[in-house]
This record gives sequence, C-alpha cells and structure tokens, in this order.
Amino acid sequence: MDIEEKQSEHIDFFVKQASILSGPALSNVVVQATSHPSLFAFSEILAVPNVLQLEGTDSSTFLDLLRMFAHGTWSEYKRVANRLPQLVPDQVLKLKQLTVLTLAETEKILPYDTLMQELDVSNVRELEDFLINDCMYVGIVRGKLDQLRRCFEVQFAAGRDLRPGQLGSMIQTLDNWLTTSDNLLVSMQEKIKWADTMGEMDKKHRKEVDERVEEAKKTLTLKANMDPRGHGEIFSELGGVMDYDQDRSRSKRRRHPIG
Repeated sequence: MDIEEKQSEHIDFFVKQASILSGPALSNVVVQATSHPSLFAFSEILAVPNVLQLEGTDSSTFLDLLRMFAHGTWSEYKRVANRLPQLVPDQVLKLKQLTVLTLAETEKILPYDTLMQELDVSNVRELEDFLINDCMYVGIVRGKLDQLRRCFEVQFAAGRDLRPGQLGSMIQTLDNWLTTSDNLLVSMQEKIKWADTMGEMDKKHRKEVDERVEEAKKTLTLKANMDPRGHGEIFSELGGVMDYDQDRSRSKRRRHPIG
C-alpha cells in the first residue's frame, strides 16, 4: 500500500471527527491530525464547514495552523510562530517532512546546504539521518544521497495540498502535457505508418526480384535446351583436330627415316 492509500483512511477519520465537533473542541482534532505520523494531506479537513467556521473566533489560530500544515514550510512557520499555537515535537517533525516535499516539487536535485538551512539542521550526518529515517523510510520520498556532490537526488516525492490559486496553474500544466502527449502520439503513428509502408514496398521489391531471377533461370534453361549444335558437335570438332595432328606427325616421320 503506497503513501496515498494509507492516508485516505486517516483523512476519512479526521473528516468525520471534524464534522461532529465545533468550536474549541476542534483544536484537538487539528493537533491530532497535524501530529499523525502517516498523514500529509489536510485539504479535506480544511474543507469541513465546522473547521472553516473557526475563522474570526478565539480558536482561529488552529485554523491558521492547519493551513500552515496544508501549504506551508518550517521556515514560513518560524516567521509567524508568535501568532500560532506552539508545536509539539511530532508536529515539528511533520512540518519539516512537508518542507522536503515542497522543495521537491520544483527541484529534483536538493543541495545539502539548502536543506540544512530550511530544516534547521546543523550538520550533514543529522540531515542524512533525517532524510533516510523520517522521509525515505516513511515513504514520502525516494532518492539518492550523494555525499560527494553534497545533494539529495529526488526520484519520487508525495504530493502536497494545492495552495489557493495553484489549481489553475496545475490545470494549465496538465493541458500542456496532454497537448505534448497528443502531438507525440500523432508523430509516432505517422512513423509507424511510414515504417509499414516501407515494409510493404520492401516485400514487393523482393517479390519482383525473386520473380525476375526465376524468369532468368527459366530463360537460360530454355536457351540451353534449344542450342542446335549441342555437345556432340563440339566433341566431333575436337576429334577432327586431333586426327589432323596425328596425320601431320606420321608425314614427318616418313620424310626423315632413322638410318
């Protein structure tokens, strides 16, 4: 079961909890959801009417906190930490994990220096332990640690909740991808059609060559059978020549008798 499938059950649970509670009681739901080790998406919880009704109330900071976990990063939280509830250790870990996902959305090569700055990590060993134990082992990212180049090569990263206004950009990106895919498909179909045509032409050419070879064989055989001289006449001519040479030899022997 992948990370998305694991989350769906947890999302359903917290959505149901948020739907039957209201006011200050929702603060516990927010804390539990943002602390859960297998939950990394919060847009469904944010969409619950009871949660949205926290806006403008004494518990509105928990709504802002939930939005931070849906779209924000650790560095963004630090800039407004004085206006949000203080995080427990599990929430700190979760927000740092989400920060890695945000960085991986736009860059597939993440320098160690950038990661250490964004995650408040002081050394490479601590960073690599975090990436291995709290990111790759959990299943939210896959990649390769390159100690020589001091970077993390991202091969896969789970998606985060879309920020407000980001949906239009994603739709445009998908439209562009679909157009490119359609053009590529048409190009491939044209090349396949061209290859099929060339294959048929090659077969036709081979058949014509084979037919011409067979025709040439038949013609040569027919000419050989129709030769009026035949092999016997040739042997007769050779015999006549041999008789002529023998007569000359006997004549020479009569003119010079051995004395």
